[in-house]
Amino acid sequence: MLNSKYRFHSRGGVRYTYQKGKTIRTPKISLVHNNNERGFQRFGVVVSKKVLKSAVGRNRIRRRVYEAIRLELKEFKAKKDCLFIIYSKDIKTIPFLELRKIIRELLDESIH
Repeated sequence: MLNSKYRFHSRGGVRYTYQKGKTIRTPKISLVHNNNERGFQRFGVVVSKKVLKSAVGRNRIRRRVYEAIRLELKEFKAKKDCLFIIYSKDIKTIPFLELRKIIRELLDESIH
């Protein structure tokens, strides 16, 4: 699980990132990112009820994405706030290595 230091702790930071951030879209996931002055990265995962009605399923998706972020955090050194918005319930069942590759590509693209 991703350390709580690297997570959003209030809706204010999430709202600010939504309003001021830049968006990178893919068919299944999009990334909204914005620079911060905190000295470390913060991440959030948003899974709407429109994607999956079951809270258990949404939480499973959220946990899988947070784990992929945790494993990619060593290579990602940019000081950014990042929100991953999930659009597809397929994220729940795709192979973890494929999910990790998608997350890595989005993070790499946010740096450039």
